[in-house]
Amino acid sequence: MIVILVVGVLAAIAIPTYTNYMIRARRADAKTALEQVRAAQEMWRAEKGCYARDGVNCQGNPLAGTAEAKLHTTMGAPAPTPNRIGEYSWAFTVKDANAFTARATPQTARQANDGWLEIDQNGLKTSQFPDRWTR
Repeated sequence: MIVILVVGVLAAIAIPTYTNYMIRARRADAKTALEQVRAAQEMWRAEKGCYARDGVNCQGNPLAGTAEAKLHTTMGAPAPTPNRIGEYSWAFTVKDANAFTARATPQTARQANDGWLEIDQNGLKTSQFPDRWTR
């Protein structure tokens, strides 16, 4: 009986700790992918003169493909198809040739309460819950 009690207490402590560890690990994967996207956008801009945008080049002329596909193909950004980073999906908002944001949004029940993470062209990191970039 005492052994069962001890095992129950250990499980009550270990399971929530492990679950929180896994949530933080999946969030770290999303942060890393956003940093890779930002780095790929900066490499694209250094080569082409603007940030990658859907369907156009830097001069606004037609250029096939989405920004995500262009960056994945030429700069090694995370694969856009499917547009997922583990438990998150990611998307761009390219405002113009000199400004963009990339956002990772939780897509599974395991990360649902984690909130979105975002990075912009200056490396400014924001999130739905302000402390999520630091932990």
